[in-house]
Amino acid sequence: MQPIQIPIDGVLDLHTFNPKELPDLLDDYIKACRQKGILSVRIIHGKGMGILKARVHSLLSKHPMVAGFKDASESSGGWGATVVVLC
Repeated sequence: MQPIQIPIDGVLDLHTFNPKELPDLLDDYIKACRQKGILSVRIIHGKGMGILKARVHSLLSKHPMVAGFKDASESSGGWGATVVVLC
């Protein structure tokens, strides 16, 4: 299977990815953003039942390159997206 090419622009939309890919995907995307000097990332996980959001937050809380994270502003997705500050 060919790797999926996604733009490294500080916005990661998880809607097209398999939840099993989440740990590696988040790690790779965070590292790629840091390499490009992007220190603020918006992760779009959707509102749904909150399961994907909880998984994202769990992974972010353990990631060594994450300084903090919070729900996006209403104009940026509200609780359907998470804004991450990288260190």
